[in-house]
Amino acid sequence: MVPSQLLWLLLLCISGSSGQIVLTQAAKSLPASPGETVSISCKASESLLYTDGQDYLSWYQHTPGQSPKALIYHAFTLVDGVPTRFSGSKSGTEFTLTIADLQPEDFATYFCLQTLKSPPTVIQSRALTSPPG
Repeated sequence: MVPSQLLWLLLLCISGSSGQIVLTQAAKSLPASPGETVSISCKASESLLYTDGQDYLSWYQHTPGQSPKALIYHAFTLVDGVPTRFSGSKSGTEFTLTIADLQPEDFATYFCLQTLKSPPTVIQSRALTSPPG
């Protein structure tokens, strides 16, 4: 997917319109410290499982001034080059991104994207923030 298409997806509004899958996420920011393990969750309003046995949920990382970076697709599969301290899991319609041993470059905003149904829907997810001080 080219960056301009992805940026267009970021501008989509999440609404409860009929036929759309709505993704919800708890808090906007999550204070964390280097070395910690954090989990960020995203809940879908319905199953994202397709007949091919795959969940159509991806996780992205966005650092200010850079294009969003794909981390995980099909809920669990790491994109080539992404460190193995990133992992994805699922429980029902709730999907979780876990980052172990946080590194300074991990302090960014994370969001999930569903592509099972059209239009694709994205949620501006949690920003990992350093503790004050």
